[in-house]
Amino acid sequence: MLSVINSLGIAGIQGYRVFVECDLASGLPNFDVVGLPDAVVKESRGRVRSAVKNSGFDFPLRRITVNLAPADLKKEGSLYDLPILLGILSASEQISCPDGKSAFLGELSLDGKLRPVNGVLPMAISAVRAGFDKIFVPEANANEATLAKGIEVYPVRDVAQLIAHLKGEELISPAPIWTPSPSSDFTLDFADVKGQENAKRALEIAATGGHNILMLGPPGSGKSMLARRIPSILPDMTYEESIETTEIHSVCGLTSQENPFIYERPFRSPHHTVSTVALAGGGVPLHPGEISVAHNGVLFLDELPEFSRDALESMRQPLEDMEITVSRAAGSFTFPASVMFVGAMNPCKCGWHGHPSGRCTCSQSEIDRYMHRISGPLLDRIDMHIEVPSVDYDELSAVKRGEPSSEIRRRVNRGREIQRKRFEGTGITCNANMTAAMLGTYCVLDKAADTLLRNAFEKFGMTARSHAKVLRLARTIADMAGSENIQAIHISEALQYRTLDRNQL
Repeated sequence: MLSVINSLGIAGIQGYRVFVECDLASGLPNFDVVGLPDAVVKESRGRVRSAVKNSGFDFPLRRITVNLAPADLKKEGSLYDLPILLGILSASEQISCPDGKSAFLGELSLDGKLRPVNGVLPMAISAVRAGFDKIFVPEANANEATLAKGIEVYPVRDVAQLIAHLKGEELISPAPIWTPSPSSDFTLDFADVKGQENAKRALEIAATGGHNILMLGPPGSGKSMLARRIPSILPDMTYEESIETTEIHSVCGLTSQENPFIYERPFRSPHHTVSTVALAGGGVPLHPGEISVAHNGVLFLDELPEFSRDALESMRQPLEDMEITVSRAAGSFTFPASVMFVGAMNPCKCGWHGHPSGRCTCSQSEIDRYMHRISGPLLDRIDMHIEVPSVDYDELSAVKRGEPSSEIRRRVNRGREIQRKRFEGTGITCNANMTAAMLGTYCVLDKAADTLLRNAFEKFGMTARSHAKVLRLARTIADMAGSENIQAIHISEALQYRTLDRNQL
């Protein structure tokens, strides 16, 4: 007898419909799973066999063939355990076949309990698009699945509970839509930072416009301290941004039953030994890298020159296009990568070049070699380059705390709201992502501002890309000042943050 159970799968970070077809035929007992399954899917045979027996049902001694359709897409993970079990019980007439408007997924333990799986949110969203009315998921994944909206989510504890529900003996109550209770109480606050007013101003501008920024200074000047406090001043996430980010985190297994929804912008800080695949994405199965996990948030690379050349160069295209296409033998997937890139580095190998103590021991050739680890094309994609000098004793010993992050964030939100209204309906949310056509519309300069930018362009040997970044940066500074037009003073400040263009290193 043949049965068909609806399930779902993941390709990259997108869900798709899967038909789990189960056929029982006469002959010597055998259990085959076809349809391009990976090793984990093939191992489901052992889990399903034990779960069937330990849940009080008979495992049929027949030739069992399970096909996961469409057969040309690679099936990965343990989420097909539950639909395979239901297909076997239905084909052996121990239960009635579930209706065609329900989808099932979940990993089985040997005693029939359901364990959580990754990627539930994008699969639940695809279930809504496919027209399903109900989705049955492991209890630990229910909160996340309800975020898809438009579909009833049934949290399943074990096989016995699910079968009782399908038979109408003891119904499972649908899970209510999970509502987050976001808290803006950050443990790291800009009020803790002593001095560095210029760096704070630069980071506020970067957060308001979504600009990439590179901080350069000696050890202990506060570069990492400043970077780790950036999340406390970033603008509030929209619901759409939260859903996009949660989908990626779900696929990567970074959500949980208690925290299924990402409502604060992510902050990712991989170690400098990170591989190119881990940073850009790839592997088996093909998964998003750190640059995509940081989508709609911050990617912080501390000690930037210590990262491998290949890893750094892999960021060129995503920093420009806000997405990254990863092509491997297993397939080609495009992952979103709209991040605020933050880098930190020392001015030389020993770190003390330019420090008042004069303790630097590096020769000029060593300094040049160290600085040239950051390629010109990558540096050109970073909107702001700022120096973070050492803090003097008087600033460190001051009792007065600095301005709190809550006040800075209030101004950042105000500036970002101006941008949202400006770009409404375009898919652009911040000045840093303005297209070339938008520059001509929103970055018109008066004569004084144009002359200032022209002189800087010729003096510093700026590229077309760096010219565009100065315009975007000036647009953000003008927004923060409440100015409708970009003035010379805004261009002047924007140019201050481009002092480390390649010809200056």
